[in-house]
Amino acid sequence: MTTARVDHRPPRSPVKSAVTGTGDRTDASAFRRRQRRRSRLTALAFLAPLVLYLAAFYVYPLYRNLDLSLRDYTVRSFVAGDAPFSGLDNFRSVLDDPTFGPAMRHTMIFTLVSIVFQYMAGLALAVFFNRHFRLAGTLRALFLIPWLLPLIVSASTWSWMLNSESGVINYALHLVGVSPVDWLNSPSWALTSVIVANIWIGIPFNLVILYSGLQNIPDELYEAAALDGASTWQQFRCITFPLLRPVSAITLLLGLVYTLKVFDLIWIMTKGGPGDASSTLATWSYQLGFGTLLPKFGPGAAVGNMLILIALVFGLLYIRVQKRQES
Repeated sequence: MTTARVDHRPPRSPVKSAVTGTGDRTDASAFRRRQRRRSRLTALAFLAPLVLYLAAFYVYPLYRNLDLSLRDYTVRSFVAGDAPFSGLDNFRSVLDDPTFGPAMRHTMIFTLVSIVFQYMAGLALAVFFNRHFRLAGTLRALFLIPWLLPLIVSASTWSWMLNSESGVINYALHLVGVSPVDWLNSPSWALTSVIVANIWIGIPFNLVILYSGLQNIPDELYEAAALDGASTWQQFRCITFPLLRPVSAITLLLGLVYTLKVFDLIWIMTKGGPGDASSTLATWSYQLGFGTLLPKFGPGAAVGNMLILIALVFGLLYIRVQKRQES
């Protein structure tokens, strides 16, 4: 005889089930919102030190420099902070100054000659070290020494080497029967001297960047070109240089932005002299602001802002080239 089981549990209320399901979904949504809020707060906590650093060491100095260039500051008003607003008068005085033309011309010559020779020498060395041979890594590391040395050490070394009386370069010229050259004190040679020193310092940077670019070129392309009878020069002209063009563009733009603001090398070697023979916008800005007993803070800041604007234009150009390369 079969006995039917009777379920004595009360039937589940559909209203209660619906409410319970809605409550679970609400709790899950609230939990996800708390998780997202916690993630955002964590991200902001990590970003806060960077934001504070940029604000303290970049944004505020740029604001102060812009304020200096738009006011008529003297030593007294600089301390008191009550300089009258002068608008663009400081920029007009800088453009009308007879030093502006030579300083701009020297800046262009110094920058363009430096980056061209730095790139050519760096590319030649990168291609040379791309051929794997014994001690290649050691020699490549030795070429990085000029880049690793502090600029004050490099500039002081070049000042000693180019000294007109006791420098090793004039001594070497004397050994081959050439008259000594007054490298640092002659208006004809001062700018050339600082350019040579800057080229020597910048070659390792170009070497490192271009060598890393060469590592991304497949060896199979060179092997196929060699099988087709292409010479070394043809391989360089048809394979290496075209495929290295994006890296070359970035290298040249970074070198341009960096060379525009070179100050310490020139100041240590020649102080922009003799006269204005090796003066650039960077050294002239320092001379106006700090090089005299009666500093011209406004015009000095105006020259600095011009230099920042030039560097900013090339910096934006670098970002555009980088985005085009990534796309």
